[in-house]
Amino acid sequence: MKLNAVFAATGLLALALASPLAHAEQQGVSKDEILLGSIQDLSGPLAGFGKQARAGMQLAVSEINEQGGIGGRKLKLLVEDDGYDPKKAVLAAQKLVNQDKIFIMVGHIGTAQNLAAMPVQFEKNVINFFPITAAREMYEPLDRLKYSFAATYYDQMRVSLPGLVKEKGAKKVCTLYQDDDFGLEVLRGAEAGLKTMNMEFAEKTSYKRGATDFSSQISKLQSSGCDLVVLGTIIRETIGAIGTARKLGFNPVFMGSSASYTDLIHKIGGKAMDGLYATMTVQNPYTDEASQPIRFWANKYKTMFNEDPTVFSVYGYIIVNSFAQAAGKAGKNLTTDTFIKAMDSTTLEPDMFGGAKATFSATKRLGSDASRLSQIQDGKWKVVSGYVSAAAVK
Repeated sequence: MKLNAVFAATGLLALALASPLAHAEQQGVSKDEILLGSIQDLSGPLAGFGKQARAGMQLAVSEINEQGGIGGRKLKLLVEDDGYDPKKAVLAAQKLVNQDKIFIMVGHIGTAQNLAAMPVQFEKNVINFFPITAAREMYEPLDRLKYSFAATYYDQMRVSLPGLVKEKGAKKVCTLYQDDDFGLEVLRGAEAGLKTMNMEFAEKTSYKRGATDFSSQISKLQSSGCDLVVLGTIIRETIGAIGTARKLGFNPVFMGSSASYTDLIHKIGGKAMDGLYATMTVQNPYTDEASQPIRFWANKYKTMFNEDPTVFSVYGYIIVNSFAQAAGKAGKNLTTDTFIKAMDSTTLEPDMFGGAKATFSATKRLGSDASRLSQIQDGKWKVVSGYVSAAAVK
């Protein structure tokens, strides 16, 4: 009887070892599903961006699943709201990574928020894929779990500002920036660009994240005689700052980063926003766009969500489709390691939205460092320059 018990136990052990459940499974990947996680601002100062990014992701997920998913696996997108608060971003990451057990974090919005959440992800080997922020920390220092798609705020300003200063003949360049990691990146990039012209900011002023009154800052810039103002601002801060300036009769050239490149600026801010320049990497998709593919996509989006898409809708859409390309390349055995191997030999070709070609490798985790300038003219963003690679501008 003892021998029979031993044999029975041995048989059960052998059966258990043969079972796929006994093997270490890849978190977030099952036989028929891949779990994607994303943290967005759905209730804070960037809710306009976050909701659009989420919708773009949802559209991409829907299209991919309609076509059979990736290798027979359907995508499931889980989105948490952090209200653009780094502390809440940590809690959101903990839920997605440890409780929901996502495979990958896609398109997390915000610089400070990503910096706060990444340690939670990296502890569990969860990749931070294409965060919606153009901060250098999204790919530096080099880390196997970091991938970024947007030319940095630093390089955007460093490359584009000198040309605009020369074009406008600006003598006193000033800045208004958000007092956090995002704003400082814009500030430092602009300083680097001015340095190439042997110039410095004539005046600098900042505001705390979430501020709504910019009268003191704008008055300070006006009294300094600034003729070009670099804005390290996002949506409502851009609108608030320019709107305040117009009321005071202060009309310098305003230039923002890709963080202020959104149709929400002219839709909410109205005519006062005309003339604003911003760097950008992807074209805003207007429903009456001259490009038929963009027009078709924009109208499809509007049918699904009952609102016009913005460039952040495009970001969300591109991010999920870029993930799908690499995940499909990784094959049936989708793990963090196989995804990284696939991604490190991936090239993303320019698409209908006008993005620059992006390439990745084990030592290159920023797809493209190219950006270009747009300007709001008659209530719409118009491209006013070609792409310039930061690597080509020393």
